[in-house]
Amino acid sequence: MDQFIGLDVSLKETAISIREDGKRIWRGKGPSDPKILAQMIRKHAPCARRVVFETGPLATWFYHGLTNAGLPAICIEARHAQKILNETLNKTDANDADGLAHLAEAGFYKAVRVKSFDAMLIRTLVAARDQLLSISTQISNQIRGLMKTFGLIVPKGTGRVFVGNVRGLLDENNELARILLPLLEAWRDIRKRGADLSRQLLAAARESQATRLLMTIPGVGAVTAVSYVAAIEDPENFRTSRSVGAWLGLTTRRYQSGEIDYGGRISRKGDNRMRRLLYEAATVILTRTSARNTSSLKSWGLKLRERLGFKRAAVAVARKLAVVMHSMLKTGEVFNASAGAPS
Repeated sequence: MDQFIGLDVSLKETAISIREDGKRIWRGKGPSDPKILAQMIRKHAPCARRVVFETGPLATWFYHGLTNAGLPAICIEARHAQKILNETLNKTDANDADGLAHLAEAGFYKAVRVKSFDAMLIRTLVAARDQLLSISTQISNQIRGLMKTFGLIVPKGTGRVFVGNVRGLLDENNELARILLPLLEAWRDIRKRGADLSRQLLAAARESQATRLLMTIPGVGAVTAVSYVAAIEDPENFRTSRSVGAWLGLTTRRYQSGEIDYGGRISRKGDNRMRRLLYEAATVILTRTSARNTSSLKSWGLKLRERLGFKRAAVAVARKLAVVMHSMLKTGEVFNASAGAPS
């Protein structure tokens, strides 16, 4: 008989529920370590058919750990699962594990593609770099704001210019300098660490043929290209290029009931960071690319801007850009600026 296992994962402990032939045959708890849990599952469910758990911070580690242990691990969409699990009267980890085991047995779930560790390393690099850049901006703004209180207006400038301006204004105010100079040194150190991560990101972009291919699109830089390749991984993960836009939450939502049928705003589901990067790339295409880099995609976007406004046009270009980038990865062809305008 096949057994179906539900795992409710938390940081310290994981609740386990095992079902067979429509009945629960065992449940318990174990430490949140896929190696230990794999041993427990083998002991109580030697004929495991499905091991189901929800998306979460430990999902990548759990999926690869259980899969490497030879178990049929399946990661399912948490939002979908919660609609079912919320029907239980008492919300406990054990009951959630039971609910997941029910879903595994019924096959009523939406499986999620779990990224490889290599892809997650790239995503971690991009996220860490973004965080350092954000912190450096916050600190520089904080320094400017604190100095304004004392009538010291820091002129515009970045990098060494900013440091020189701040130090010059603080030369005659020793008490304020003792407070703000440590903040300035922290800002410089964070910028240095951010630059180190930027160099790592550029090196990763140069080493990847797929990334170099996507960077032939005007407006698409190393960060966007690297992030897109890490998000997509294999172009064969998507049956058609058009489905990438929906996967990234760039297609409009639809509500239909009886005589009511209308489309709303974009769904904003999926990878928030990738969606933001594509929107930024679309903005660059519409506003900053030179006449030398004019493409049918840009011309189409400019026409939309006249009719729908800039933001809606940028979202539409971002969606088309996601489709074009997937098609390029699938075919291996460089960007064709003179290709037919998107429909």
